[in-house]
Parts: sequence; C-alpha cells; structure tokens
Amino acid sequence: MSEQAKAKHAAPAATATKAATPAIPFEYSNRVILKAVLESGDGGLGLVGRRFVIGGWVKSSKEVRKESVAPSKVDVVARETDQSLDVSCSEILQSRIPFIRSIIKILGGSNYSVREKLEPVIAPPRPPPPSVAFLQVSDGSCASSLQVVVDSSIAIPGHILPTGTCIVAEGELKQPSVEGKHVIELKVEKVLHIGRVEPDKYPLSKKRLPLNLLRDCPHFRPRTTTVASVMRIRSALTFAAHTFSQNRGFLCVQVPVITTTDSEGFSKTFKVTTVLEDEEVVSLEVVKAAMREKKKIVEDLKRTDSNQEALDVAIQDLEKTTDLASQLEAREKHSKSKSSSIKADKKPQEFFSRQAHLTVSGRLHLESYACSLGNVYAFGPRFSASKVESPKHIAEMWTVEIEMAFSQLEDAMKCAEDFFKFLCKWVLEKCSSDMQFVLKRIDRTIIDRLQSVISISFERISYTEALDALKKANKKVETTLEWGTALTAEHLSFLAEEIYKKAVVVYNYPKQVKPFYVRLNDDGQTVAAFDLVVPKVGTLISGSQNEERFDMLSARIKELGLVGEEYEWYLDLRRHGTVKHAGFSFGFDLMVLFATGLADVRDVIPFPRTHGKISN
Repeated sequence: MSEQAKAKHAAPAATATKAATPAIPFEYSNRVILKAVLESGDGGLGLVGRRFVIGGWVKSSKEVRKESVAPSKVDVVARETDQSLDVSCSEILQSRIPFIRSIIKILGGSNYSVREKLEPVIAPPRPPPPSVAFLQVSDGSCASSLQVVVDSSIAIPGHILPTGTCIVAEGELKQPSVEGKHVIELKVEKVLHIGRVEPDKYPLSKKRLPLNLLRDCPHFRPRTTTVASVMRIRSALTFAAHTFSQNRGFLCVQVPVITTTDSEGFSKTFKVTTVLEDEEVVSLEVVKAAMREKKKIVEDLKRTDSNQEALDVAIQDLEKTTDLASQLEAREKHSKSKSSSIKADKKPQEFFSRQAHLTVSGRLHLESYACSLGNVYAFGPRFSASKVESPKHIAEMWTVEIEMAFSQLEDAMKCAEDFFKFLCKWVLEKCSSDMQFVLKRIDRTIIDRLQSVISISFERISYTEALDALKKANKKVETTLEWGTALTAEHLSFLAEEIYKKAVVVYNYPKQVKPFYVRLNDDGQTVAAFDLVVPKVGTLISGSQNEERFDMLSARIKELGLVGEEYEWYLDLRRHGTVKHAGFSFGFDLMVLFATGLADVRDVIPFPRTHGKISN
C-alpha cells in the first residue's frame, strides 16, 4: 500500500468531512512550523495521518514504562537449576561448613579441588525496561506546544527528556490513544537531531520562574512561554507600525544613532569617543606588588593545609593577577616601541572632529527629510544616560518617530491617535492566540482595555485644564501644583486612570517644560506640544508642532544658552524654504508594555540595558 493510501486509511472518519489544512514545510528547511499545525482551525485534526518533520525545544516531559510480562515460576526454577549444575553437593558442604573442609584436608584431600567459598553467580546486566517519552515541544512559532511521542527503542529517554533539549524528529500525526488536553500528537519514527543540555547548569525548568529572575539569562528567556508570547506580540506591533506608515504614504528614513545635536537641549547622553582622557591606568608596579602579596597568602594556606577551598580560591586569584601583570607588561613594551615614532607633545586624535554622542531623539534629523520628502518616519533605538531607575524607562529604548510637512498641532494629535488605535486593533486581530495566553496568565482585563481604546474617543484637555482637574481631585503629591511646573508621571497617570479613566491628550504646555524647538503659541507663554497618556503605562506619545520661524527659533536657542553652532544646520531649514511641520515620538517599548499588561519595560525588550547592568 502506498504512503498516500496509508495516510488516507489512517485518518479518522470524524475528520473526513473537514478539509485538511495545508501544512507546507518551511521554505528554507524541510520541517513544518508548528503554528501551521496547531493553529490550523481544527487544532490539527485535519492533518491526522500526515507525515511531518518537526523541530523544537522540550518544554516539559514525562517517561512512561511499558507493561512487561512477569516471568513464570517454571522459568525462575529453570534459571536457578542452570546456575547450580556445576556445583557438587560436597562443594556446597565445604563452602558452608568449615569443619568438614578441615577434615577433608587432614585426610589427604589436597588433590581435591576445594572451593574456599562459593562465588556468587552474577547475572548479566539487564537492559532498562522499555518506555515511552512524552515530550511537549515548542518551536517558538505559537503559544501552544505539540505532544511528541518517542519510543525508547528510537532514542535514549535520558537524552531527550531534560527541559531545553532540542529535537528534530520525523513521524506521523495521530490522535492520542488516551484522551487529554492534546488533540493530536506526533508518533516519532525517526529522530534526526538531539541537542542535549546539561540539566544541572541549564537555567530554566518545568516550573514557572519569576520575570525578574529571567532577566539574568536574557539569551534563554525567550524559550519560556511568557517571554515568547511577548516577543511575538512585539514583532506583530513592529510590522503594524510600518504598515500604518507605509499605507498612508510615509517614507521610512534611517536617522543617525551617532550625532552632535542634542535634540532636547540638556539631555543626559552617552558620549562617543575613541580617546580615553584622564583614564586611570592600573600601574604595573601596583599589580606586581599585589601578585607578591597573593603568593604569600597561597604559601601560608599550603602550610596550614586546613582549608582546601580557601586555597583553591587564592590560587585562582593569583593566576588572574599574574595574567593581568603579563598583559600590562606586553602593553608597556608595545607602547615603548611605538613612542619612538610619535612626537611626545602629540595628543591622540578623536575619530570625529567634534564631540559626538548617542542620539536621544531623531526628530530633528527627520525634520530635514520631511522638509524635502513631505511625510516621513523613523524606527530605531534612542539612548538616555539618566541613572534614575524606573520600570518605564531604561538606557536603550526603541521609538517610532513621525514628521509631517504642511501640518500643524491638530494634525499631529489626530495622527497620533489613529496610529495608537491602529496598533491596538492590529494586535487583537493578528495575535489572538498569544493575547488569549496574556489574558489567562498576565492580565485578565487586557482585551477589554485594548477594545476600549479602539471604540472610545480620547479626552483632549489643555495643560491649564489638566492642572485644574488635578486640583479639584485633591491629588496629594509632593510637587506643588502651580501653573508653569511640569506635570509628573504620577500626575499624568492619575488623569488617565482615576479622573477620566481612558486615554487623555494634554496639549499647550508652558514653554519652559518642553524642548526649544516647539512652536511658541500666540499667548507667548505656551507652546504647541502634546502628550498622549494611557492607563497603566503613562505617557506613550509626545509630539509637537515645531517652530518654523527663524527669529523665534534662534531667540529660543540663545535664551536657553545652547551652543549655537551645533544647531546651524537646523536653522538652515528656516533660512531656506521654511514650512510648517509637526510630528511625534511614539514609545514603542511602552506600547508592548501596554499590549501585554506587564509592569516593567525590561520584560518586553529582548536585551535590556539598565544602569549598572549589561549581561551580554
């Protein structure tokens, strides 16, 4: 019978009425993506009887022994008889009764071979009893896992059972013989690859680990169901951001990560340099002195021989110090050999002609392209060297920035609202299985909250109105609520979560609390800036209409004491062909936070960088 005929007969009658969902192997390998099987509409029942190659990582497992036939009494007697055929009665007596053995020796039985002791009959080692391994395998394509059944005759259970093991296997898709939560399972016929783990060193386990502990192993944490779901949602939101922009005619522009312009005016930035000025170099003599001291400690510990563990640690410490001394000696020799060709008064040259740093925002650079191409957007990392610890901000965060020529504040606010709603709708439609997991395991209100964003209009209030609303609510905070002071994250969150209970857009801020480039309003006191604030997260979007008038912008730069030459290129946009323009910055990582219901931005970023901690 052909393979196709076998598969046809193997398919259960219950699924005959359902058309088999196509599960095409991945284009660049011969394996089938598990999402194509497990999220096929019928849970994979329409594919029963088909043969597949799958690959993934073991999330959990169990081993079930096969029922073995108990040996009969006749077999036991026969084995015992066979083992005793070469042992005579006299030998048994001699081995058991020392007195009889002595008499035989006295009577001249020296030529008689006497066994001083009966050697125990050692049975050959029995093979381990046959068993079946049930593996829950995930390849990261969806939240569900596939049950994979492997007989011990095909693979050694100890090699495939540990959590984290990678397995590539070929087999037939079947319905489980025992009813349970799994609709289908893969009966393995051939194992093509096993990527083994060291169970005592592997950081993950079958049990759920807290997210804060998973941050210590960011290279393994996407293997957990929670982080994997978050990353798939993040990927979908990335695509949604590009889709919204591209469908509305925005052009994608890559703005520089290294820049000389501080877009905020007084940001805490990471400096970019190839010359380490005033570097504290460790002296070779200091290291050699430390090495002599550590040698003495090792010798003292060897003499006492009372603490082997302390001795091992001291020896390792000495080896590290010795290695450092060798490196410093080599560096010193290399420096002396080069010094003969370099003038003594010549200082090392910086890579750039001016001081550079990692960008805080790309809006100013993006603005130059908006003034040429019309509507543009950028998507990339932005950096802040602030050491303030916050669950909503870290050193490196991704931002979507949009800039529109011939637009004003009202246009930017409308675009920001549409953009946010588009992403909320996208994640509900495109990530249904992952969102169901989030609903079950992280936040039971997440679906309702996203749907409310889509269906409810946002509250728009001016800065002055926001101030009045906070005063009426008798909000007790440390900062005095006086006009002109910046609204804190706590103030803004209170507006969205407690007063209006929905997304709020606050606009027309005092000029002193917003960047220098924001357009001054006619009252001379406020600027055309806005913040979109959402419950649970706070400020998600910050935008503005930028100052297109040369005199106003130039005066603002001087007023704040900024270095004028750093912004000459920016002033050129006002000198030559100026135009009204507006845009905003969208905190992409905060959007992922909002969509998943998590509380700390470090848990939605693949490799978070925070003050004092960078693991890889």
